[in-house]
Amino acid sequence: MGKKRVPLVIIFWVVFIDLLGFGLLIPILPTFSMDVLHMSESSVGLVLAVYSLVQFIFNPILGTVSDIYGRKNVIVVTLLLNAAGYLLFAFTDSFLLLLISRVICGIGGSSIGVAQAYIADITTPAERSKGMGLIGVAFGMGFVFGPFIGGLLAEINYSMVGFGSMAFSLAAVIFSSIFLPKTEIHVENTKKFRLLDISGFKEALLTPSLGILILLFFLITFSIANIYGTLAMMGSKVYKFSHMENGIVFGVLGIVGAIVQGGVVGRLSKRIGDINMIVSGAFLMMLGLVMIPYGMNLTGVCIIIGVFSIGTGLLQPVLMGLISKFAPQGKQGSVLGLNQSFSAFARMLGPLWGGFAFEYLGYQFPFLTGAAFTFLILIFSSFFLKKHIKT
Repeated sequence: MGKKRVPLVIIFWVVFIDLLGFGLLIPILPTFSMDVLHMSESSVGLVLAVYSLVQFIFNPILGTVSDIYGRKNVIVVTLLLNAAGYLLFAFTDSFLLLLISRVICGIGGSSIGVAQAYIADITTPAERSKGMGLIGVAFGMGFVFGPFIGGLLAEINYSMVGFGSMAFSLAAVIFSSIFLPKTEIHVENTKKFRLLDISGFKEALLTPSLGILILLFFLITFSIANIYGTLAMMGSKVYKFSHMENGIVFGVLGIVGAIVQGGVVGRLSKRIGDINMIVSGAFLMMLGLVMIPYGMNLTGVCIIIGVFSIGTGLLQPVLMGLISKFAPQGKQGSVLGLNQSFSAFARMLGPLWGGFAFEYLGYQFPFLTGAAFTFLILIFSSFFLKKHIKT
């Protein structure tokens, strides 16, 4: 293995180990909220939204901090926060404690933009989409093994899920502290930290290429976020899936995404180009979202989730790679943090709308809403994106 690939492999394992803990919790969180805390579907959406609201606030802050003080330091601290949030979840017996635990985990989970900036530091522009795909692979593998382990632990009791998630985050702390190399960050020595870099955010959003790409990533994330809470609720309430069966659905979501982002994105990006990958991914994602509510049984839902996951696996790393390519030198952390902030805002709006639509309009509507927005992305990408984005 070449020396340049070693940090890439290590950051992948750090993110993967941490996301195992995230994957343990996500499939059981809606059922825990309803079965133990007796919350409504819309209240579940609120809990999921609070997590993303915190990320909306902290993603750009942590990205800027990492530009100044280093990626590794930020990653280690946020992993510790994740562990603390999961530990609190293990003892949660009220709506308030659940909210506090999600706030802590939201701050800890705001380091994904920092991890993306780390990858941008150690890859060339030509390798960027493939490098960003590793974050998607880590997410995917976290959703393969996490839900499976979480389903097993939830059959014992919900507290075990919290302890298991904490253990994985602490393992990631130890691994990153020992093995993760520091990266060189090209920023001005005179640069001072500002809690909210409004001028920098404005500059990024008003740059035509960056603004368009960040908007597209926002819409894609909103469409996906519609289903993360409602998918488990649909399985539990409509199809009567067990914790394990819901875990299998999320596992399929993860493993297909990991295969696509780990083994397909890099090759396809060179063969058909980034814009064509965005168009293809949008079409498959839209098709999956339209069909998910009509899967009828576990096999049908898993097949459709596979189609959906191929689409998201093509879309997300390519867009992240393009955003990092157009980000000014020395501002990778702040720009990618800004993008993650807007995507966190989308993840806040998605569960809020998804929970409301599931409870008051019908279980199909969160998925169909996501399909409608993805259709808009498909049309825009097909007819306008090539004129605005020069790769």
